[in-house]
Amino acid sequence: MFGSLGFTELILILFIVLIIFGAGKLPQLGEGIGKAIKGFKKSVHEADAIEAEAQAQQAESVQAQAISAQPPVSMPAPAVEQPIAATPPAARA
Repeated sequence: MFGSLGFTELILILFIVLIIFGAGKLPQLGEGIGKAIKGFKKSVHEADAIEAEAQAQQAESVQAQAISAQPPVSMPAPAVEQPIAATPPAARA
C-alpha cells in the first residue's frame, strides 16, 4: 500500500497533518487511533471465539438430537417366581 510512497511524500503528509491538527492534538489523535485499532483487534478475536462457541453448541445439540432419536431399548420383564403350594389344590376345598 505504501510501496509507491517515498520518504519525501510521507514527510509532506506528516507536515500537512501537523498544520491541520496542531502539535497539541497529535498525541490525542495518536491515542484515538491506537484505541480504535486495539478495539478492532479485540472485536475480531471475540467474533472468532463466539463463532467457535456457537459451533460447539450446534454440535452438542446435533448429538443430543441423535441420542433422543434412537428408539428406547426395551428390557424383558423380570421373571417372577410363583410360590409352590404345599398342599394340592384339591385338598384345599
